[in-house]
Amino acid sequence: MTDTPVIETERLRLRPRTLDDAESLYPSLSDPELMTWWSRAPFTSIDEVRENFMPGDQSAGWRAWAITRKGDDRAIGYLAAGEKRQGGVTEIGYLLERAAWGSGIAREAVAGLVTYLFAHGKRRVFADTDPENAASNRLLESLGFTLEGRLRAEWETHMGVRDSFIWGVLASEWKAQ
Repeated sequence: MTDTPVIETERLRLRPRTLDDAESLYPSLSDPELMTWWSRAPFTSIDEVRENFMPGDQSAGWRAWAITRKGDDRAIGYLAAGEKRQGGVTEIGYLLERAAWGSGIAREAVAGLVTYLFAHGKRRVFADTDPENAASNRLLESLGFTLEGRLRAEWETHMGVRDSFIWGVLASEWKAQ
């Protein structure tokens, strides 16, 4: 999976994330509360976000989509998908600006990405969350992901050493929903 196609949902357009999206995403990526559950501290400048968004700086095998509302190209968040193993296992991550919380946009965007991944041959999709990130854990559970395990002291973050929940869903389970 090297290309990042546009994915359309009912209300959203998920398009390849670009350097220009740093401008609209910086307020979220620099927000200490929003960034609480990330493995890194908030960004301190738009230039730092741009540098992070540069294709050469992305981890190998990862793709990123800007979350936009149909008819408005401004990024209100983003999704990422990274190939973890040969044979169709993909990890996902996501971020949504605070103004869109509670609107169902995160659910629609994540569901759109998971549907796309399974339609393109993936057999398992998983997400790694902090056990205390109640909103993200609820979202994944509501989408049919199964809590597969807790990795103790998995991440060293800006908040110290943290445990990690692993949520997964199989293509056969997704299609059965």
